Amino acid sequence: MADVVLSSISKSFGATCALDDVTMTVPDGAFVVLLGPTGAGKTTLLRTVSGLETQDKGDVRIGGRSMAGLTPAQRNIAMVFQQYSLYPHMTVRQNLEFPLKSPLLRTPQPVIDQKVKAIAEVLQIAHKLDNRATALSGGEMQRVSIGRALVRNPQIYLMDEPLSSLDAKLRSDLRVELKNIQAQSGATFLYVTHDQIEAMTMATHVGVLKEGRLVQFGSPREIYETPVSIYAATRLGQPRINVLPANLFPGAPARAHSIGLRPEHIHQGEGPEARVTRVEHLGDQTRLHLTLGEHPIITVTDAHTALKGGDVIRIQPREPLYFDAAGMRLI
Repeated sequence: MADVVLSSISKSFGATCALDDVTMTVPDGAFVVLLGPTGAGKTTLLRTVSGLETQDKGDVRIGGRSMAGLTPAQRNIAMVFQQYSLYPHMTVRQNLEFPLKSPLLRTPQPVIDQKVKAIAEVLQIAHKLDNRATALSGGEMQRVSIGRALVRNPQIYLMDEPLSSLDAKLRSDLRVELKNIQAQSGATFLYVTHDQIEAMTMATHVGVLKEGRLVQFGSPREIYETPVSIYAATRLGQPRINVLPANLFPGAPARAHSIGLRPEHIHQGEGPEARVTRVEHLGDQTRLHLTLGEHPIITVTDAHTALKGGDVIRIQPREPLYFDAAGMRLI
């Protein structure tokens, strides 16, 4: 496996700047998740690392070696696209075998059979090995696409929202399996998603992108607890962080324009009155939807709370985050 070092990467498509001076190091054996809205540059960054796009400026190094002038095949990477790209005339088994039969790898057939069987069982498609790719559902096709990457032993795995087309239960199962595969193999993953749960549960590092720029890079816990801006704070956390005017609560710093409160950091106690507008019982927790003046707030409370819509409670913030008028966090 290998580390990936991006140095001052910039890429434009006509007048549109997709990547703007991105510098980032993906450590060897890390599981790095890229977060950001559509158009933030996540997929372009993945395609640049793979060699499918060529950066206008900067350098990509994998395992200490510059990738300048190298084709995707020469970079020894495996990529899973958001849209599954299978060979329709082949069976599932043949699709999974295909990368291992490359002249570059020359894998013996017994090893191919062993790897294909193991990956098919992990991805719950062992019973489909002799089916044509065209006879699969969309979710099964995506699992084959993921499996075709996992059978290899590349320097780095690049994955562009690989679980987005799967149902909720399978997505949850494969999150666990992908993380287990990464941990056991020591593989390096660079992974794009919109799913905050995937980022929190799978990543060793998270890169937050905004309009082609890397806003923050660190562990999921670091970005959750100490975001550099409101934008970074809203990338992680479900429900999202509550962002309110700082003057709603006493004790705000002089330059504070906004206060950020994670749902679990709002408690009942001494403070301003808020009205309960809705109660969501989710089994292990209950979400309270409140209004404080004209401002909506979501918090969490005891799963067996007796509160109901129309009740009035007093709320008190703990561990607040303060932001200036530009949305940057005040330390």
